This record gives sequence, structure tokens and C-alpha cells, in this order.
Amino acid sequence: MSQPFTQRHIGTDADAQSRMLSILGYDSVDALVNAAVPESIQVDQFRTIGDSTLPPAATEREAIAELRDLAGRNTVKRSMIGLGYYDTVTPAVIKRNVFENPSWYTAYTPYQPEISQGRLEALINFQTMIADLTGLSTANASMLDESTAVVEGMLLTRRASKSTSTRFIVDADALPQTKALLGNRAAALGIDLVEVDLAGVSTGSTTGGGSTTDLGEYFGLFVQYPGASGRVWNPAGVVGAAQAQGALAVVAADLLALTLITSPGELGADVAVGTSQRFGVPMGFGGPHAGYMAVRKGLERQLPGRLVGVSVDAAGHPAYRLSLQVREQHIRRDKATSNICTAQVLLAVMAGMYAVYHGPDGLRKIAAQVHERAGQLVVALLAAGVDVVTATFFDTVRVSVPGRAADVVTAAAANGVNLYLVDADTIGIAVDETTTLADLALVVGAFGGRDAFGLVDFSMVEAGLPPELHRTSEFLTHAVFNTHRSETSMMRYLKRLADFDYALDRGMIPLGSCTMKLNAATEMEAVSWPEFGGLHPFAPRADVEGYLELIRQLETWLTDVTGYDSVSLQPNAGSQGELAGLLAIRGYHLSTGDTQRTVCLIPSSAHGTNAASAVLAGMKVVVVACDELGNVDLDDLRAKIAEHAENLAALMITYPSTHGVYEHEVGTICTAVHDAGGQVYVDGANLNALLGFARYGDFGGDVSHLNLHKTFCIPHGGGGPGVGPVGAKAHLAPFLPGHALAQSDEHYLLGAGDAVGDDGADGAAGGTGGGTIGRTVVHAGGPVSGAPYGSPSILPISWAYVRMMGAEGLHEATGAAVLAANYVAKRLEAHYPVLYSGDNGLVAHECILDLRPLTEATGVSVDDVAKRLIDYGFHAPTMSFPVSGTLMIEPTESEDLGEIDRFVEAMIAIKAEADAVAAGRWPAEDNPLHNAPHTAQSVIEGEWTHAYDRETAVYPVRSLIRGKYWPPVRRIDNAFGDRNLVCACPPPEAFE
Repeated sequence: MSQPFTQRHIGTDADAQSRMLSILGYDSVDALVNAAVPESIQVDQFRTIGDSTLPPAATEREAIAELRDLAGRNTVKRSMIGLGYYDTVTPAVIKRNVFENPSWYTAYTPYQPEISQGRLEALINFQTMIADLTGLSTANASMLDESTAVVEGMLLTRRASKSTSTRFIVDADALPQTKALLGNRAAALGIDLVEVDLAGVSTGSTTGGGSTTDLGEYFGLFVQYPGASGRVWNPAGVVGAAQAQGALAVVAADLLALTLITSPGELGADVAVGTSQRFGVPMGFGGPHAGYMAVRKGLERQLPGRLVGVSVDAAGHPAYRLSLQVREQHIRRDKATSNICTAQVLLAVMAGMYAVYHGPDGLRKIAAQVHERAGQLVVALLAAGVDVVTATFFDTVRVSVPGRAADVVTAAAANGVNLYLVDADTIGIAVDETTTLADLALVVGAFGGRDAFGLVDFSMVEAGLPPELHRTSEFLTHAVFNTHRSETSMMRYLKRLADFDYALDRGMIPLGSCTMKLNAATEMEAVSWPEFGGLHPFAPRADVEGYLELIRQLETWLTDVTGYDSVSLQPNAGSQGELAGLLAIRGYHLSTGDTQRTVCLIPSSAHGTNAASAVLAGMKVVVVACDELGNVDLDDLRAKIAEHAENLAALMITYPSTHGVYEHEVGTICTAVHDAGGQVYVDGANLNALLGFARYGDFGGDVSHLNLHKTFCIPHGGGGPGVGPVGAKAHLAPFLPGHALAQSDEHYLLGAGDAVGDDGADGAAGGTGGGTIGRTVVHAGGPVSGAPYGSPSILPISWAYVRMMGAEGLHEATGAAVLAANYVAKRLEAHYPVLYSGDNGLVAHECILDLRPLTEATGVSVDDVAKRLIDYGFHAPTMSFPVSGTLMIEPTESEDLGEIDRFVEAMIAIKAEADAVAAGRWPAEDNPLHNAPHTAQSVIEGEWTHAYDRETAVYPVRSLIRGKYWPPVRRIDNAFGDRNLVCACPPPEAFE
């Protein structure tokens, strides 16, 4: 009989936990956690674990069987819907060696660049690919999706433009999901969107006199290229006219089309955005996919998100690292250029490697075949008497069939092909690299276009690209895109990069706030199934019933464990979940006529994205002080509430706190905000310390985002993907993100009865008690993602985790995580002060070690300790967040006691090394910490002149001799890279 999955997920067994508890002085894990979590918020105050609606824990085999059943209820048809989502061929070498490889999917954001050189090189490849194809100077390391990237482009033009106008011009031929997202985001910021047929303006065929100067003043302009209708036209004129009156131009461009048509940069665009999905990343019912953004020279510092740059290490060798503005986002808080602090790294790696594998010639051939198929389809449709209304095209056309559109779409679906029903008279048809002539024949047949023998003639091809837009410039000329043609070469390249990196498959990543725990293989298994990966986000409801049921179940389970009444899975990152929750609060206040409520109170310890998200939701940030114990200063909070009572919209608070403790007065804090008419946003980043012991909705939360890539086991993927669902009480549920193209608007209020419509204070007063699904509610807020359900293809991971853990397993996981953190804190407190603790001197799931006294006494910095940990075979904890000069450690529940002890002993040994520096044994400028990390080259090349020996440098403990991880570079000079910003592939000779 197989072990329960809980015993596979939790690294410490009963014997190990007993030993850990004996050091802490507790008889059981529950006793420890109950001593740490304030009694007033514990779940037993509201319900018992037995009240949960979660089903009993399933075995791994049972969970897979249930997923197979759900997958079997999906129907994978040939998708020809288009609208930015295309079927694609994922090269098997990339699928196996990246997508399904824990060396890639369990890595963390490359904040420790010396042990992240592999994924950083892969991201440099992606950035170079984007910059080359778009014809612009600098691209970032990916965006969340195309629609979000367009919004960020709009915000960038507003920052960079000298215009004082609030107007932004939107192409009428933009993707419908992008228009909807622009509308939602612009409304919160007071931006006026003006929709214009820009192709018509460029030819003078519409009102406006044939020039964008007749559109009035505006700060930015957005063009879809090719358009949603498939139309390909030259936007250079409208781009130039926009720039002539001080505006900036954003162009959303199809990367595959850009291999054949003139790049946005050559057309004069300031910014290019889009998606790389069709470069080998499955549609996945909408995500995750790597969006992109590129900018012209001079706008580099305005780029949101992450930007990988080239610097040098301590030996002068080229090395990659994240550039300055990435680090600024948390520092700048409400002044940040964006609330996006993540990327779609795993998907960007896949897309970049697709270009590496195919090269420029291969991409041109794929694009040429796609265009040829579209041209063959057009000729065949014309021959069948169908009115093709798209005169110029790359891969998409629209046809007019007055009054017959629905019938034709139904006929095509019966033949196994999904088309896009534009309206009663119009159909959109898109081809991709997987489209065959047999597929085209089925489409033409749906229009009644077969001959007497049931055949379709595809011998003729219509040329759809305007001659003046044929691309003549080169792209992807770097050697990396022109080397790895054989699978052998590609496999070895991917292996070499993976070997450069440190991921969870090597050892513990004890990053505080980031919850780097097991991503079980069983949880991952369904992600690459075609029944989940091969579906278009706008496929008919009948094709996606299995997906909708999985989403319904997961929403219900998340509702249950958080104490909220409804959950939306649409946000595709934690930052977007934050924004969605704040927009829900904004929508609620507007619905009650409280339009003046725009102030958001945020503790000084909060995550940097909190303040940025509040600003993007149209709120004014007011900072609340923290006391000497790291808790919210109640006196300052009451003063700020009194000062802003009439205008108070919300309080954002992380629980347990960003300082890693359970604040005792959280219930009092929530009540004070509610009494003033505000709403309480509880940031769910630290839910891994609460699950099964307390629920946000019970102790006063009105809305929260969760991080499925943390608490619920979706892998971090080197810095993305993530999912940031948002849960809310019944009165806020109608304002959660909706989507006009969603197959279902059924979202469930758990045990809510008729709570919808209650006022804010009543709705937030207490939990629903849970237990039964009350009724459905429509999430009618604006979208925060391009796809209705965000990143659905990775939802089976969290579904499987909850299904295999059950309520009791989630409870046990939280207990094990809190035990591990307190064990580490207890063992290290004699060597490093633990900065904050809560009730009974206990921490939550993470602890902060204060290295400032060590630095003052020895000169050894937090950077020195972090880099020295690499020599000991560890990824460093979180550095200098939320307090400068500290390390925040989160061991998680998945690490075994042997690995935890190995880390503790490494930290104790490093403290002894620092003391040796203070005692004068080693010079302050020449010691193992100051020179860490040590590469193999650094200890074998040349004469050894250091004050310490080679063995101390690279084998500080004997256990490393057989299993040493060797960093590929020495300590990287960030300042050099910031002064010399290079964000594309360096020439091969740089590494010689």
C-alpha cells in the first residue's frame, strides 16, 4: 500500500518533528502553532476542520484518475479562432528538457545571479530575440500576457510623454480582450480611451481628415499589427503623426509575422508589445504565456518588469544579472513604474529556445508556410463564392456570410474545427503552423465549398502581404540562434545552462516570503496533457466542460480554506491579484456612492507591490508606522484612520506580517478599519503559515489574493509563471474580475445564502461558517488578464495538491512549516539575533536574522554571508527585505531535518568565519566571505596568494567533496552593469 501523499510532501517525519519540538519545548506541532497564532483568530473559534467542504485526501493514483476524467470531458478541436492564441508545435527536446525538467521549473527568480547564469542566459536569448524581431533596442525578460503588456505600454507612454493630455488612442482593430483590459485599467487612472479605425485614418477614408493630428491632443497611441481582423497595413504615417504632436506610439506585433513584415522599430514605433505564445508554448486555455515589451533607445529606464543585463564578475569575466530598475520596484513602492514584480520566465525560456532551435531561417519557413496556408484558404473560399473582406493578411482573414455566420461556425465545429464568430454576419479564420490542407478542406466544406467529388482545390495561393511591408532587415544573427540545429546539440546546450543554476532539485532554497517547497511530480503530470494544453481560451463551452469543472472545484476549495465567499482565478500573478482586489474595493465604494473613498493605508513593512497596486487602482497611499516589535503601530493606525475617515477606502495588511510574525491585534485592526467605513485587504503572500489554523474571512478580511506559486505548489519556474487568485466576501464578489469572452460566469458563494448586497461592515463582520455552496454570483468587475481564467493550464497543479492533501493534510503542512521556521530560529539565535517574534517568542513560517550587529563587529556584510552560502552549497535566504541588513529564512514544510540541519550548521560555520575576520585571523579585504563565491577556476588557476587556503575556500565542510555545486562565475559587479547597460547577447568572443 502506498504512503499517503502528505508523507511525501512533508519532509519531516514524526521522529524528526519530535526532536525539533524537544528543542523548542513543545509536546506537539499543534501545541506549537496554537501558541504562536492568536487564539482569537484560530479556526476553532469559527468552525472545526471537520466542517471543511474539501473532499478526503486522495492518493496520487486516485488524483491522476480524477484528472484524467476531467481532461476527458474536454474536447480538443482544431483551433482556428486566432485572436492572439495559436496552436503550435513544442519541439520535443524543449518539452522534455525545459517544460518538464525540475532543473528549470523549480528554480527561483535570479536574485542571486552567480547561481542563476543558465536561466539568465536563456532570458538574454529571449530579450535578444524580441529586440531583433521588433527592431527596437531593448526588450525586457517578459510580461504576463499580451493584453497586460499593452496596458503597461499605455502607462509607459503616459510617463514618458511630455503631453499633459489624459487621452490615449486605441486601434479599433485591436484584440477584443485587450480593449476590455485597457478599459478597466484606464478607468481607475482617469485615462480617456478613444477608439479609432487607425488604418482608415492613415488612408484618409474615415472622418478625421486623414491625419491623426485631427484627433486632438493625446499622450499615446496603440496599433495592433496585424490587426485582430487579420488586416496588415502600414502604420508608419499614424506613428509619425503621433510623435509629431508629442505622443508616443505602442505597436502590438505578432512575432511570427515579423519574420516576413517590416518591424515596428523600422516603422518608427517607440514601444512594441505582444505575446511569444506561438513560439512553442501550448495555448493552455489561455496561459501561462510570455508576453513581451521592447522599447527604443532612451526608454530603457521606463521598462516595467524584469530586465536582464550583462556585467562582469570579480575576475572581469562577463556575467548576467537583473538590472537596476528591477531592484527599484520594491524600493520605490508607490513611485514604482509598475506593480509587476514577476515575469513568465519558464515560458520565455521555452519561446527563446524555440528560436534558438529553429533559427532565423527556420522561423521564416514556418511563417511562410502559415502565410501560404492562409493564401490557399482565401483562394478556395473565393472560389466557393464566399466574400473575403480582409484584403491584406498574414494568417487571419474575415469573411462575410450575411445571416449565416452562426450556422457556418456550427458546421465547422461539427467537423472538428473551431472558428471565431465575430457577429451574425462575420467569421474570423486563423491558421497556424499546425494547420494542414485537410483542416482547410474542412473549413471550406463548412461554407459548402467542396466540388462534386467532395474535394477542394488548393493549388492556387493568394499573396496577402503588401509589397512595401516585406521585411528586408536581418534578425537573430547572433551565434546562439545559428548553432543548435541537431537535437543532440540542443539537448546539450539546455543541459549546460541547467547545470549553471541552483534549483530545488539541488537543495534547499530558504527564501523568506517566497515559499520554495516541493512541486510534486504527480502535481505536474497533467500540465503537458493535450486535453489541458491544446484548448483555445475562447473555445466553445461544450469543449471545455472538464476545465470549467476543475476551475469550479478549485475556486470552491480556495473559498473554503480562506473563509471567503467567492474566488476568481483570473489574475495571473500575485501583483495582479492585489490589483484585482483593490479594484473590487474601488468598485464597491463607487456602487455605494462613496466616490471620495480613495485612501489606502499600508504598513511600512508591506511588500513593495502593495503600494504600487494601490496607485494603479486609483488610490492614494498613506503609510502606517510599525512598532519596535515589527507590528502595525496601533496608535499611528488609529490616528491615520481618524485623519482620513471620510476618505478611507482600504487597509492593506499582510498576515502573518511581512516581518514573519502573527500580529496579536489583527482583529482589532480590522474592526477599526470597518468602523470607519473602509475595507480590509489581507495580502495572502504568507498563507502557508495560516492554512488550516485560521482564515482571513473569519477574522475580518474582506478580500485577499493568494499565491498559488507559493502556498499551493505551482513551481516558480525561475521567476514565473504564477497565479494570484483573489477571494472576497459576498458584498465584494460582484466586483471581482469578469471577462466578456468567458465560457461561464458561474462563480460560487460558499455558504453565503443571500449575503450579496449586504453593506460592507456587515459583510465583513464574520465568516460565513462554510459548509455548503449557497448560490452563484456573476463576477462583473473588469478583467485583469487577457484570458478569462488567467493561466489555466497550470491550475491542475494546485488542484492536485489540495486534492491529495485534504483539509487535514493542509493543516499538517502549515504546522510543519511553522515548526521548521521556529527550529531554525531557535538553533541560530545564539549566533544571529532573531529580529522579530510574536506571542510566546515564536515566529510564523519564516524568521528574520539581524546581521547588522555582525557587520558592525566584523565588517562582514549581508552580501558576504549570502555569497558564502553558495560555497556551502546553498541558495541564500532573502536579503535585506523587509529590513536592510537582514536575512529572511523560510525552510518550508517540504525540507527534511537533515537538510535543515545542514543549513543551520553552514550558518553557524559562517558566523565563526566572520568572527575569525574580527579577530584578525584573516584580513577584512581578503577572507573567504569577502571573496565568495569561489569558482573552480579561481582556485586552480595561477598562484594562490590568499590569506586562507584553497580547501577553506571551496570545501568548508567535508560533505561537499563528493557533491560540490560549482558556481560558474564569481561575485558580480551590479554597479558596473547599471552604468553600462547591455541587455542583449554579448558576442561569443567576450567569453574567450
